[in-house]
Amino acid sequence: MPRTVIVGGVAGGTSAATRLRRLDDDHEIVVVERGPYVSFANCGLPYYVGGEIADRSALLVQTPDSLRSRFALDVRVRHEVVRIDAAAHAAHVRDLDTDVVETLVYDHLILSPGSVPVDPPPADDDAVPVLTLRTVDDVDRIVSRLDAGATRAVVAGGGFIGLEAVENLTRRGIRVSLVHRGAHPFRPLDAEMAGPLIEELRQHDVDLHLSDEISRVTSTGVALASGARIDAEVVIDARGTRPDTALAAAAGLTLGPTGGIAVDPWQRTSDPRILAVGDAVEKIDAVSGEAGLVTMAGLANRHGRTAADVIALGADAVDPADAATGVAILRVFDLVIASVGAGEARLRAENRPHRVLHTHPTDHAGYFPGAERMAMKLLVDPADDGILGAQIVGGHGVDRRIDVLSLAMQTGVRASRLARLELAYAPPFGSAKDAVNQIGYVADNVRGGLTRTIQWHELDAAIAGGATVIDVRTPTEVAAGAIPGALSIPLDTLRAGDVALPDGPLVVHCQVGQRGHTAARLLTAAGHDVRNLDGGYLTWLAGRTATATATEGIRS
Repeated sequence: MPRTVIVGGVAGGTSAATRLRRLDDDHEIVVVERGPYVSFANCGLPYYVGGEIADRSALLVQTPDSLRSRFALDVRVRHEVVRIDAAAHAAHVRDLDTDVVETLVYDHLILSPGSVPVDPPPADDDAVPVLTLRTVDDVDRIVSRLDAGATRAVVAGGGFIGLEAVENLTRRGIRVSLVHRGAHPFRPLDAEMAGPLIEELRQHDVDLHLSDEISRVTSTGVALASGARIDAEVVIDARGTRPDTALAAAAGLTLGPTGGIAVDPWQRTSDPRILAVGDAVEKIDAVSGEAGLVTMAGLANRHGRTAADVIALGADAVDPADAATGVAILRVFDLVIASVGAGEARLRAENRPHRVLHTHPTDHAGYFPGAERMAMKLLVDPADDGILGAQIVGGHGVDRRIDVLSLAMQTGVRASRLARLELAYAPPFGSAKDAVNQIGYVADNVRGGLTRTIQWHELDAAIAGGATVIDVRTPTEVAAGAIPGALSIPLDTLRAGDVALPDGPLVVHCQVGQRGHTAARLLTAAGHDVRNLDGGYLTWLAGRTATATATEGIRS
């Protein structure tokens, strides 16, 4: 009977084990898991902290007994593979309770070690506890601390786990301070798309410390690099992780340029008998075509399935893994944030040509009650109109739109073709011109040269170069907030031609960009040098909010 040893459970390892059993019932499958839980919903852990998931047992997807009874798997929790002898095809496994080491000879081995937290910040001997939020044991420690009376917490790191921790601690009535090294939370977002996130955190009384980091954990809380001090009874360290590659490196397996385990499109490492899946493994980035680290549960599950297929069926019968787009979604209080592919900041850093498009559609028909506005951003390759990335921030409907854009990106649908997608429509769910169609119209207009645009962060330079900004919104809209120095000429007045326009280049804008496009077409036809402020006043305001916060650094 062939034997496969799987190192690590949770998403990738457990998926590989159960898939392999479904394909081959005459196969010995041993799953070795260092922790006490072989399969748990790690993405659900923050919501148990906040009480939204009330039953702790709901986090335990499978147990050793359930996997044994249903799939005939030999699951060994509290066991650790301490060494792999690749030449002998042997894994040396230590029982962490008895310290006994057993040698398991394998035909194939699947590595699913995941990632490990970055090193904790320096701490005094009597410092408040620094906890991570990655395992069931972590959650138990956090909840125990809160139940003991903690009222103040510091969350270090404004990524997925950090923001989920902020939300759920706040929902429990904890006073939360977020300390983040970057200029704005959630690195996949560009600055103007992070503006609504910053406002959402402020509205829920989150104490923001951006462009800062913990220099030391003390007996009363934390000291920051800026010199600020924050009182707290607990610190949640969510600053990030790195791939757990110690076992692979010791076995002589090749590591890639990012430090992750290098694999081919069939999850095979440099040793043909050893496959690897999950967060420790490099993926091919869909935008750059280069190796990267993408730590998503969906990818871990799919790649676990691929590894099992390769072992049971052979690589010739298995489709290679697709490049990773990194599509992701996150809820922060009442705000939904989603992204796919590359952002503008990354493309600029890589000196890659790109177009930027912004829209602010509603999630469903504006005349139907409850319509919510969202901000959408699309990054487009000017050479071939390909989709390089997208970001959406809003409420209802964000999930559906990011999935459509992700699928379009994965299947090669060009940005302008988004205008022609046939999508489900009824007033409670969408608009006859869906949000995805609308950004496709903008892409088509820009590609065809029907409108010239300027980005929010380019406006100051244009003004300094002599451009005049014309605000074509209504007086009521202007009174609620305006770009300093803009000349107010409502669109209908502009159409009537009753106002003399200044010489030189013009930048027109409205609230979200649509009336600005109409104004730009009108003025272009009249012979003016004119550009439309992409995304209008709302995009400019969001960008200014994010950059002002970054400049201030610390903001409560």
